[in-house]
Amino acid sequence: MPIDESLTFRPVRIALLTISDSRSAADDRSGDKLEELLAGVGHILAARAIIRDETDLIVSRLHNWIDDPEVDVVITTGGTGLTGRDVTPEALRRLDGKDIPGFGELFRWLSYQKIGTSTIQSRACAIVARGTYIFALPGSTGAVTDAWEGILSTQLDSRYRPCNFVELMPRLTE
Repeated sequence: MPIDESLTFRPVRIALLTISDSRSAADDRSGDKLEELLAGVGHILAARAIIRDETDLIVSRLHNWIDDPEVDVVITTGGTGLTGRDVTPEALRRLDGKDIPGFGELFRWLSYQKIGTSTIQSRACAIVARGTYIFALPGSTGAVTDAWEGILSTQLDSRYRPCNFVELMPRLTE
């Protein structure tokens, strides 16, 4: 599916949230990778934070960004696995948004091509809540790169055809 070069690129304001009990700004490689990827195509980094794998903290931070008119999209990294501390999908459910099931399905399909059946351990998911897209990615640099290059780079490009997430933004709160 092509990018229609006759159309003008519209940058999207993206907040990045790393969810981890062990990462800090000094070693947040997945967050750094996402920041590099989104800036490289002309999107705007609206905010960036690191918080612990705690449902209430995640929900609170996401509510703040959802209510911020300067944030169109939130991308989280981490907390999508199967361990007891991995609670990102549960936090997203508490936001009472609309599921985007195809995101997780497509992510796992793309991931399967690189890591085989290990992709079954990923609970990558996405929702739209009060007009803000939220994409929850695994915490590895490979996973965020796969999600960006295989899905988000085109769906967050207003020129992508036949359709994209950006063109739906004005109608998300109808």
